[in-house]
Amino acid sequence: MGEAKKRALKRAENEKLIKPISAARFHLLSIGVRMAVSRLLSGEVSFWSDHDEKILGLISRDYTDQDFAWMILARDRIGRFRCCRVDASIKSEPLATEIMLREMAKLVRDGIPADFGWQGDEPNAPFDLLRVTEGVKLHPYFEIVMNSPGHMPARAALKEIGPWLAPSDPHFVREFQTTAFDQRIWELYLWAAFRELGFDVTQPEAPDFSCRAPGIAFTVEATAVSPSTAGPLANHPDPETPEEQADFLKHYMPMKFGSSLTSKLNKTNAAGEPYWDRPDTKGKPFIIAIADFHKPADLESLGSMTYSQSALWPYLYGKRVVFESKGDGGGYWRMVKGDEHIYGGKTIPTGFFDLPGAENVSAVLFSNAGTLPKFNRMGLRAGFVPEDHMYFRQGYRYDPAPDAYVGIPFQEDVLSPEYEEYWSDELQVFHNPNASNPISPDTFGGITQYYFEDGELYSITPVSAVIASFTAVLRVVEDEEWESQA
Repeated sequence: MGEAKKRALKRAENEKLIKPISAARFHLLSIGVRMAVSRLLSGEVSFWSDHDEKILGLISRDYTDQDFAWMILARDRIGRFRCCRVDASIKSEPLATEIMLREMAKLVRDGIPADFGWQGDEPNAPFDLLRVTEGVKLHPYFEIVMNSPGHMPARAALKEIGPWLAPSDPHFVREFQTTAFDQRIWELYLWAAFRELGFDVTQPEAPDFSCRAPGIAFTVEATAVSPSTAGPLANHPDPETPEEQADFLKHYMPMKFGSSLTSKLNKTNAAGEPYWDRPDTKGKPFIIAIADFHKPADLESLGSMTYSQSALWPYLYGKRVVFESKGDGGGYWRMVKGDEHIYGGKTIPTGFFDLPGAENVSAVLFSNAGTLPKFNRMGLRAGFVPEDHMYFRQGYRYDPAPDAYVGIPFQEDVLSPEYEEYWSDELQVFHNPNASNPISPDTFGGITQYYFEDGELYSITPVSAVIASFTAVLRVVEDEEWESQA
């Protein structure tokens, strides 16, 4: 038997123990492992695991030398996939793959040691988002995460993300499970999105995130729009007509956004320092990340986050768009100074970026996707699919037509092989034209951004950007079960 045939047979034997996996699955399982600088040095080629997913394999290509490397990852003492073996400067992808498969298969045949992935730098205890202390009253949404078979994909995503977190707030897990589910899942989403965008992320005491990549450093404080329990905004409008909806977006929602943003703008620590003057932030661009959770969805209506975002940019920039008719049936849109926002006897000025002190805020980041359905869809993309369930996403995508004022409707089967989605898809960055420490739009590749240039508002928007969506989760049942519940 020739040498080439022997090697082919050996590789075939190894491939019985090692399988290729999708990029989406590898990236979720290893979500915190890749350093920002490595993204500049090499590109990922293929992804592998044993059948029990105790070890992962990666083939990468060096951008400079155009040769290949392989890496084997295993879980460390607290459950994070970490690099355990690596070799580089291999002349071809097939050879690198052959060597890696041989090493992975040998580990499986010999029995993977329990401490194979241990690194020696792990904290004493894992950060477990899903471990519940007995006797606590759980948040209804967290109970859904834990008990609903249809939310198994979200549980899988949270299981992988949790051990990578190291927030300074010791109450994070308890609040996620009990009183502050929305705020905490928003922060979990931001962490995953920043990692996907290529940043190394740490979590200082305040603000919530410090993000770094070669030549880039900025900090982020997360906040959420919550229901008002007192004052004029506690009387929540229930708009039904187009005119009522327009009034809601023109007055009520800017006040809600403004309340959350200005509280962060004016907040100081015990030393009297605002966020941008603290040791972890001073000298770096500072961003406030905001999401709207003030009115959740129910069986009769969508949550406010699906439609409230159009109120944010007019409030931030103090501008609004009006249509000027030319008298011949045509016309054009132009931007004018916005009006004050008035509701329930309360009045606030428009233009958050014009407020005193707001020049210290480099940008405001927004997303309406930092929610449980996002974690479900990302878990599904990684192949964590419960039996007898279907998932359909419906909403609106960005319409690039210059005269468009609504998005392009879409409906997609999340389980379709053609379906694609990423953590950062729905992020929007509103750059502050008055920022004393601006952040370059080049910092955030591939997401929607807004900025002013020569007094005009410009946007960078990916063609497939989702404006708003909701996800329907359906469980398939047998006729007998259907009839018993009818």
